[in-house]
Amino acid sequence: MKKELIFLGPPACGKGTQTDRLAKFMNIPHVDTGSLLRAEMKKGSPEGKRAESYISNGQLVPVELVAEIIKLRLSQDDCKGGYILDGFPRSLEQAEILEKLNADLDEGIQTDFRAIYFDVDPDVLLARIVNRRSCPACGTIYNVKYNPPKVEGKCDNCGTELIQRADDTEETAKKRFDTYYEQTAPLIDFYKNKGVLKTLNAQGGIEEVWERLKEVVGL
Repeated sequence: MKKELIFLGPPACGKGTQTDRLAKFMNIPHVDTGSLLRAEMKKGSPEGKRAESYISNGQLVPVELVAEIIKLRLSQDDCKGGYILDGFPRSLEQAEILEKLNADLDEGIQTDFRAIYFDVDPDVLLARIVNRRSCPACGTIYNVKYNPPKVEGKCDNCGTELIQRADDTEETAKKRFDTYYEQTAPLIDFYKNKGVLKTLNAQGGIEEVWERLKEVVGL
């Protein structure tokens, strides 16, 4: 049966940490919308050139074009067994587009579609963001409260001085939460009403959440 998964949840809920791991464990692609757009632009495909024309002018890529690029990716052979879609949908409009897209691609195929909601207390989310530090050299992410480096301020892997991203502040985080709750949170009820929503307790350590995630996915 073809497994089709999307992850829902506010910023810092832990989706990114678990996505790659689950994709490798299930041997299905992790389709990241942002990376997909950048790859198409780098290739210079017709869709990539159209996307670049919007981005270079400081405009958002139209959702219809994003959906075209996603459909091309999901129609490739390595997605026949399923996929984890990251960064789409982010609104009710996009969720309806994804339904039509899947209906076209999955005609005559037995599928198991699940929307997994990463449920975390808002105070924990805020603490995760404002305490987050990253290595500018190798990209490793730390949290000074929950997952600190062995040496304060230094990357465990390469010894580089850790930095705090400009948008990892309380003020910016609250703005991101406002955007999420306004635009994306309605997807929770959308998928609940369709009977495909699975809620994951995403609080706790990475390994705890991983074990719960496997159970929710049905592995």
